[in-house]
Amino acid sequence: MLNTLENLIKLARDRKSSPVEGSYTNKLISDKSLSKAKVLEEVDELIEAVEENTNKIHEAADVFYHLLMYLEANDIKIEDVMSELEKRKK
Repeated sequence: MLNTLENLIKLARDRKSSPVEGSYTNKLISDKSLSKAKVLEEVDELIEAVEENTNKIHEAADVFYHLLMYLEANDIKIEDVMSELEKRKK
């Protein structure tokens, strides 16, 4: 299960270092405004899906994908986020 997230992170980093023409992932990583807009849009769609009890899993997946791309676009390493979460354990 976590392999899927690791693969998305690897994809983002690979596309960042070796862009692929026409890649949606590359568009998100290279255009911070687009990446930000997509995160906000996908979070709104997830909230709506939860409230209406429709497409929750689909929308949650979109949030994860777009958030990971946003983090990479802004040089925020998921490893650092995980370390911060680990520090918060009580």
